[in-house]
Amino acid sequence: MASAMDTKLQHRTVLLSEAVDALVTRADGLYVDGTFGRGGHSRAVLGRLGAGGRLIGFDKDPQAIAVAREIADARFEIVHDSFATLADVLAARGIERVSGVLLDLGVSSPQIDDPSRGFSFRFDGPLDMRMDTTRGESAADWLAHATQQELTRVIRDYGEERFAVQIAKALVARRAECERLGPLVTTGELAQIVARAVKTREKGQDPATRTFQAIRIHVNQELAELQVVLQTAFAALEQGGRLVVISFHSLEDRIVKRFMQSQASAPALDRRLPIRAADLPAPALRIVRRVFASDDEVAANPRARSAVMRVAERIAP
Repeated sequence: MASAMDTKLQHRTVLLSEAVDALVTRADGLYVDGTFGRGGHSRAVLGRLGAGGRLIGFDKDPQAIAVAREIADARFEIVHDSFATLADVLAARGIERVSGVLLDLGVSSPQIDDPSRGFSFRFDGPLDMRMDTTRGESAADWLAHATQQELTRVIRDYGEERFAVQIAKALVARRAECERLGPLVTTGELAQIVARAVKTREKGQDPATRTFQAIRIHVNQELAELQVVLQTAFAALEQGGRLVVISFHSLEDRIVKRFMQSQASAPALDRRLPIRAADLPAPALRIVRRVFASDDEVAANPRARSAVMRVAERIAP
């Protein structure tokens, strides 16, 4: 397994300067990096902060935590937990408001490129897929008991896979062969099962791509935790504080977009009530911008191609 230092060197932080420029508005502010990863954004944020600034980082991955603990900076604290626990972490520290929250969603390059993590069909490794390998149910554990209906729902909804029914049937059929073949425990075999079940292949995409994404999202409860942290982060922002979110697929980006739009819109006016639009409370959030990776960044790091960064600012107390 690669060491913490090795994995740190493998990772290229997406939209590094753009995210930090959008996030840090006060050198003495208190900021949250909800997805430390290998620390690219966190180190850049610390570089912008003065002596009175502070940064709290979150990550579920023990390898990321090991990298974070190498940062010898009194202004920085790392929390080994999901960003969905943000409200509890702030409350435990007596923090009511923060100056900005950054979320860089998805899987980091070291996680994808490490066969032992089970995130990629490009390598044959254990079927794990957990962001936090110290707790929770692995992909292999879940596949061992999920019903055909549940498999179909997850693969269809989280993978946007049109052959979800066929893939689910194939996985249940494979489970029936468990006594003869043993349990399904490797990424290589899962990719083979999916490839046989998918009837039409999209050009330039492995047939297992959508199914692996779906199972990973389900195992880590990624979309549910995203919805929780968006609400928490918004509630914690001080006036003028920024929420910066980088997404890598449409499901994440859709949730972020709708949340920001809902908080940036005035409440709906019921025409049956004697209320004027001017009397309604103003929106609490202002949408600042949407940013994509530049051509140069995509050329240097192809994984940046699908990145979308959305920035919003709290404008009401």
